[in-house]
Amino acid sequence: MLSITYGLFAALGWGAADFTGGLASRRVGAYRAVFYGEIFGLVLIVAATILSDERQPGWASLALGAAAGAIGTTGLLMLYHALSIGKMSIATPVSALLAASLPVVYGTFMEGFPGLLTFLGFGLSLAAIWLISREEGNNSRFIAHFADLRLPLLAGIGFGSYFILMHAAADGGTLWPMIASRTGGTLIMIPYMFARRESWHVPRTAWPFIAVNAVLDVGGNAFYLLAIQAGRMDISAVLSSLYPAATVLLAALLLRERVSRSQTVGILLALTAIVFLTI
Repeated sequence: MLSITYGLFAALGWGAADFTGGLASRRVGAYRAVFYGEIFGLVLIVAATILSDERQPGWASLALGAAAGAIGTTGLLMLYHALSIGKMSIATPVSALLAASLPVVYGTFMEGFPGLLTFLGFGLSLAAIWLISREEGNNSRFIAHFADLRLPLLAGIGFGSYFILMHAAADGGTLWPMIASRTGGTLIMIPYMFARRESWHVPRTAWPFIAVNAVLDVGGNAFYLLAIQAGRMDISAVLSSLYPAATVLLAALLLRERVSRSQTVGILLALTAIVFLTI
């Protein structure tokens, strides 16, 4: 139950972070929002580590954390590029579905079959992620060309790999692996920002959104690490991947955005899946 609770808090943190990150992106652009969010979050984690008594882990744990951050951020950049050139109705659910599926496959092989009810909960969770992430009003057939799926698949592999690598890095603690992950993500963003010749300027009105986004994202990462330390990695990853539900609900409550029928069904499926996972 502790692992499930932490996993749900991770989903809430990441979902709220995506909501505030979206507000920041409207003001400074997605790439600057991600870049400064990474840096702000890194400063927060370093400060928390200085105040804590967590022992520095071995270099292997730090290397795994850095690799997780670099790969996860690369996946995020691929997803943003896919969204800019392709169909959101394909890119978002495909990447989210694959990100949750990889830890399930990995966990089944490495930790054993989780049980029939838990596996059914996995299936309901994956269906919920798909429905919640879908763009409303897309009635075209699912796959037109492989080119529509290439970047979303790579993004999903990046996100799923982040879940798996952070599971390995978490053996060395909580805060230090997060420092390594943020550092890896920031180092990936710097050359990308230079290559795109992005402006580095951030208006004063955008900083509060970037700061809140960083705090929530750090919180989501911390709860995910606590979840995988308390229980199975696949359960933690699938529950954490339900974060689009929190984003959708916040947009509906605060921005009065309409929740589509498929998203409503997806949220109900997510609640049912949580029941199966806690039995």
